[in-house]
Amino acid sequence: MQTEPNLSAQITAFWRDCAAWLVGHSSNIAISAIIGAVIVALLCGVRMFGKRLSRSAHPWRGVIGRALSSMRFWFMGTLAAQIISVFAHAPPDIANTVNFIFTFALTFQVALFLRELLIGSIELRAGHADPSGSLPSAINLIRLLINATLFIIAVILILGNLNVNVTGLIAGLGVGGIAIGLAAQGIFSDLFAALAILFDQPFRRGDSIKWENTIGTVEAIGLKTTRIRTNTGELAIVSNTNLLSKEMRNFSRLDHRRVVQMIGIKNSATAEQLAALPEQLRAALDGCEGCRFVACGIDGFVLTAINIQLSYDVLSPDGALLLTEKHAAHIALLRSLEAAGIALA
Repeated sequence: MQTEPNLSAQITAFWRDCAAWLVGHSSNIAISAIIGAVIVALLCGVRMFGKRLSRSAHPWRGVIGRALSSMRFWFMGTLAAQIISVFAHAPPDIANTVNFIFTFALTFQVALFLRELLIGSIELRAGHADPSGSLPSAINLIRLLINATLFIIAVILILGNLNVNVTGLIAGLGVGGIAIGLAAQGIFSDLFAALAILFDQPFRRGDSIKWENTIGTVEAIGLKTTRIRTNTGELAIVSNTNLLSKEMRNFSRLDHRRVVQMIGIKNSATAEQLAALPEQLRAALDGCEGCRFVACGIDGFVLTAINIQLSYDVLSPDGALLLTEKHAAHIALLRSLEAAGIALA
């Protein structure tokens, strides 16, 4: 029976203190309210600017714009309330309540910022690595993991701000994470390999690569495997982990292909002919549009021939044109040797 009068008295005292605070700090409250309104207006302007920036053709501007446009009105309102509470010297009960709500809102707003930046950067990398978008499952799983991780961290921070002992919770999450990681070790290793492909970009869809004894074109990059169409027509399916653990050669990023050709000249060739030979072969290769002379000289002597080493570049990165360009270059070289009266061994 004594609880009700005491509760009523506490409520009456609370409202009396609030009224006294409102009357005594009316000027500070008004100034703080104006400052809070200005800050909210500025944040709304930043949010609108982010929406316009998200439609930019520049990819990274779009990511930053989506992060800015994720700003919520409840964060703006609690920020204004926090400013009023601090500058107007609110009573302890009100200040503590406002501070808790602001901490709650700030934590989740930062989580939203980080989520948009992380997911946007990953999607941007995925678009560069695989323009056809053959990684939707990986992107969806990554988005789920990022959301869950940021949400868990935000909840732990809020509980810690409430003076709740989160040591046991963190330990439980750590043990659970280790157990899940060990149970799905193969899946996560391939997932992280897929992330490495997204960010490091050793190859993209459509690139011609060589892996061990396999040469082919990358058709699809998936969550667990990469599909390679070999030059002989088969479809090779390789796990991402195995693909990145071996030496790989990407032929699609060549700007030229170096060809080293040995030419055997009969011993009947004179010293003057051999001395003029490099310039003659240079002139012959200069007449080939897709080739570039590098070097030429006598490599050695054998019983029946003089070995000439010729190096030149085929300027086309397309492997299908390599044989065509080499054929044209060798025809030009043979004609040059015939014109100079030099016979092959």
